[in-house]
Amino acid sequence: MRLKAGPALRARESQSDLVQSVCREALEDLSRIECADEDAFRGWLMQVALHKILGRANYHRAQRRDPGREAKGGAPSVLEAYAGFCTPSRDAMVEEETRRIEAAFDRLPENYRDVILASCIEGRSHRELAERWGKSEEALRQLLTRARARLGMLLGEGE
Repeated sequence: MRLKAGPALRARESQSDLVQSVCREALEDLSRIECADEDAFRGWLMQVALHKILGRANYHRAQRRDPGREAKGGAPSVLEAYAGFCTPSRDAMVEEETRRIEAAFDRLPENYRDVILASCIEGRSHRELAERWGKSEEALRQLLTRARARLGMLLGEGE
């Protein structure tokens, strides 16, 4: 969800709150959906999460809640929940790396972000993604290879 949310929403919303909200909505709707298998359920759950992200982004973009009108503040730490397990220096290193990855991801073209998320995070097969986007499996593999290579290049620029 962090990668799909983008930098503006990450700065405004706690990712754990978003996940909890998605889980609550999913549980409320669970009796009304029919999923043939685990992949169908995963797809439905991803749509619930995407709807939540888009809804919260729209909420914050409204005129009176425009992030551009607010004072700049730091994004919430991914590791806040694990503060007792790590040293402050380890926390800082992990947070810095997380932000570096998110910044590189945000610089990718939208189709590259989408194919990486769908393949690597959602676990969709090449065949399924090829069908979804109306491409051959080979074209999908090439797109994913280019997306991963570009992400790697962007991550390498920061070193």
